[in-house]
Amino acid sequence: MVAPTLSVMTSVTSSAAAPAVEASDHGTVPAGRRSAVRSLLRLWPYVRPVRGTLVAAALVSVGGSALTLVIPLALKGIVDGPVTRRDPSGVWLGGAVLLALGIAEAALFGARRVLTARPLARFEADLRAALFSHLQRLPVAFHDRWPSGQLLSRGTADLTLLRIFLSFPLTFLLVNAVTVVTGFAILLAQEWRLGLVLLAPAVPVMVMCSVFERRFGAAARTARDRLGDLTTLMEESVLGIRILKGFGCHRAQERAFAALAGRLRETELLKARLLGTVWAVVTVLPELAIGTALVLGAAEVADGTLSAGTLVAFLSTALALRWPVESFGFLLAITQDAATAADRWFEVMDAPPAAAGDRPRALPAPRPATAADGGLRLTGVRFRYPDAPPDAPPVLDGVDLHVRPGETMALVGATGSGKTTLTALLPRLLEPTAGRITLDGRDITALPRERLRALVAVAFEDPVLFSASAGENVLMGAPAATEDDLLRALAVAQAGFVHDLPHGHRTQVGEQGLSLSGGQRQRLALARAVVGRPPFLVLDDPLSALDVRTEALVEAALREVLATTTALVVAHRPSTVLLADRVALLSGGRITAVGTHRELLHHSEEYAWLMSASGRAPGRSPQGARP
Repeated sequence: MVAPTLSVMTSVTSSAAAPAVEASDHGTVPAGRRSAVRSLLRLWPYVRPVRGTLVAAALVSVGGSALTLVIPLALKGIVDGPVTRRDPSGVWLGGAVLLALGIAEAALFGARRVLTARPLARFEADLRAALFSHLQRLPVAFHDRWPSGQLLSRGTADLTLLRIFLSFPLTFLLVNAVTVVTGFAILLAQEWRLGLVLLAPAVPVMVMCSVFERRFGAAARTARDRLGDLTTLMEESVLGIRILKGFGCHRAQERAFAALAGRLRETELLKARLLGTVWAVVTVLPELAIGTALVLGAAEVADGTLSAGTLVAFLSTALALRWPVESFGFLLAITQDAATAADRWFEVMDAPPAAAGDRPRALPAPRPATAADGGLRLTGVRFRYPDAPPDAPPVLDGVDLHVRPGETMALVGATGSGKTTLTALLPRLLEPTAGRITLDGRDITALPRERLRALVAVAFEDPVLFSASAGENVLMGAPAATEDDLLRALAVAQAGFVHDLPHGHRTQVGEQGLSLSGGQRQRLALARAVVGRPPFLVLDDPLSALDVRTEALVEAALREVLATTTALVVAHRPSTVLLADRVALLSGGRITAVGTHRELLHHSEEYAWLMSASGRAPGRSPQGARP
C-alpha cells in the first residue's frame, strides 16, 4: 500500500483510540480541563475591531426580542378590552398594533444580519490572513510534523465556524438569556403561582446542558481532527493520482478513505445523538410545564380569580419563551464547535515562528572576522531531528567545512548521509543543534532571515513549482529581477523550452508544474536559483533529471555562473563533481575527506566506490543517518 494510505491509516487508528479526549496528533488536552469560554476569549484581539458592530447588533436583537414580549401584553389588552366589551373597532385597532409590532420585530432582526455581515467577513479574512502569514514564518521542522490537511482545515472550515459563532450563537446566547429573564419576570408579575410552575424545569435543564456541553466538546474536537485527516488523504490522493493509477492502488486508497469517512461519520452521529437528547429534554420539560400552567390557569379563569386576557398573555409569553429556552442546546453545540475551532487555530498560531520544533542551543560568542573567515564556513555543526529517538545518533555530528570565496565545493556522500539536511541548514530551513555557520565571517543566526535568503539561493532536489506562469516561478528567486535577468537565468538552465510554450514564459504551468516533464521542472528550479545572481549558491543534485546532452549544456552554462559565486553543490555523478574546484566527502555525520576529484579518487576508497559503477563495496560501509 502506498505511503499516503499508510500514514492516514495510522492516524485513523490513533484517533479511534481516544474518543473521550480532545485529541490532535500534535498534542492532547484532557477534555475536563478545557474551558470553551477561555478558548473563545483568546479571539478578543481579532474581535476588538468589530466590537462596536457586534454590540449594536446585540442591542438591535434585544430590541427585537423585547417586541416579542410586548406582543402578548398587547393581546391581553385586546382580550380584556375590545373583545370583552364586544367592540369590533377596538379589535381592528389592536390588530393594527400587533401588525406594527410584528413588522418592527422583523425589521430589527433583519437589521442585525445587515450589521454583522461585512465586519464578520472581515474578521474571518483577518484570521485567515494571520494564519497564512504565520505559516510562512514557521520553520520547515514544523511543517515536517504537521499533515497538510490538518493545516488546511484550520484555515478554512474552522474559521468559518468562528464566523458563524459570532454572527449567531454569540448574539443569541445573550439575547435569549435577556429574553428568558425578562419574560419570566413578566410571567411572575402576571401570575406568580403559574410562573413558578414554568420555572420548575429550570434546574434539570441546566444540569442537562452542563453534561451535554462537556461531552459534546470532546466529540466536537474528535470530529474536527478526523476531518483534518480526511482532508489530508484527499489532498494526497489528488496530488499522487499518477502513482495511485500507475501502481493500481486506487482501491486501497478508497478503503482508507472509507475507513476515515466512517469514523468521521460515527463522531458526527454521536454529536447528533447528544444534540438530539438535550433538545428533547429542553423541549419536553418546558412543554410539560406550559401544559400544566394552561390547565391550572384555565381552572383559575373558570373560578373567576384570573382574567381571560391575563391567561392569554401569560400563555403567549410562555410560548414566546419556547424558542429561547429550546435553542440553548443548539447554541451550546455551535459554541463548543467554535471553541474547538479556536483551540485548533491557536495550536498553530502558538507555535514560535523562530524556533518551532528546534532544540535550544548555546551560540558561541561573536569574534572579529578575519580574512580566513571569507566564504562559507561550518564549524562543529551538529544536527538531529526533533522527533528522532533519544538514543539515535545525530544526522550531522561535528561537521567542519570551509568553502573559500568564489570556490565551488562538491558535497558527496552515500544516500542517507545527511547531504540534503546540511544544505537545509545554510538558509536556516533547519536550525543546527550545535555549532556555527558563517557567511564571510557573519554568523547566519545574526542575519535577518530575509537578508540571509537573499544571500543564499537554493535549488532543491525536489523541483517544486507553483500554480503560476513559468516566468513567475523563476522570478520567485529574485522578485526585483528584470526581464533580462529572467531570460539570462532561463539560458543558464537551458530552459529554452519555455519560449515554445503557448504564451512563452507567461504560460501557466499548472499545479506543481505537472504539465511539464521532470527535467523541465528541474531546469526552471535551477533558473529560479540563479536569477538573482546570489553571492552564495546551494545546488542539491540539480541535474539528476536531465538527459546526457542537456546535462552537458547546463554544465557549460553553469560554469560561468559558478565562477562568480561561492557554491556548494550536492553531487552524485562524476559529471557534476567536475563542476567543482574541490570535493568534500560526508560520511558518518562528518566531513571525512576534502580535496580535488583526482586526489580523492586516489586516497579515499569510499569516494572511489561512490564515483564508480562497479558496485564493489569499500572496506567499510558508510554510516547512514536519515534519508
